[in-house]
Amino acid sequence: MGGVVEPANRQGRRKARTRAALVGAARQLLSTRHPAEISIQEITDLADVGFGSLYGHFQSKTELFEVAVAEVLDEHGALLEVALADIEDPAEVFAAGVRLTGRLPRSYPQIAEITMRTGLDYLHSPSGIGPRALRDLERAHAAGRLRLEDPELALHCTAGSLIAALHLVSRDPQQADRIADELAVTMLRMFGMDDGEAREVVGRPLPTVPQDLPA
Repeated sequence: MGGVVEPANRQGRRKARTRAALVGAARQLLSTRHPAEISIQEITDLADVGFGSLYGHFQSKTELFEVAVAEVLDEHGALLEVALADIEDPAEVFAAGVRLTGRLPRSYPQIAEITMRTGLDYLHSPSGIGPRALRDLERAHAAGRLRLEDPELALHCTAGSLIAALHLVSRDPQQADRIADELAVTMLRMFGMDDGEAREVVGRPLPTVPQDLPA
C-alpha cells in the first residue's frame, strides 16, 4: 500500500515557506557580507532547511541573491510610493524621496545595507526604486519645477549621491536627518532650483514612513 500523498495545497504552502525562509536568510546575510563570502551551507543553516533545498527553488546561489536583492528594492520602492502618495508638488515628491532614503539606515537598516552593497546596479531593477525615481524626476521636469538636460544622467547622479550619503549615515545614524535633508537641498539646487526655494521645499513636513511595507 502506498504512502499518504500530501495534498497539493499543503505541499504548495510548505514550498512557499521554504522559499521565503531561503530569501529571508539571503537578505540577512547580504546585509552584513559580500555575496562571494556567503556559502550555501550558511544560507540553508540560517533558513533551517536542508542543504539541497536551495536547488529546489533556485538554479544557483546567485539567482537566490538576485531574488533577495530584487525583493529589497521593491520594498524600498513600495515604501516611497505609500509615503509620498499624497504630495502634489513633484519637486517635493523627489526631495522627500531623497530625504526618506537617506534615513534608511535608521528606519530600515537591512534595506539600507543591501542598497549600499548593491551599488548602482539597483537602478536597473525593472520594478524597484530606479524606475520610480526616474518617473519622479521627469514629472518634476515636465511641471517646470526642475531642469534636466538628461534624465538618465540626473538619475545616476542622484543615486550615486544617495549611496554615498547612506554610507555617511550608517557610520553616524544620529546625523541622518541633517545629512539626508542637506543632500535633498543639494539635489534640488543641482537641478535648477534656487537655494531659498530648495530649503523651503526640504523644510516641509516629511510624510510618515509606514511601519509595515505593502505586500
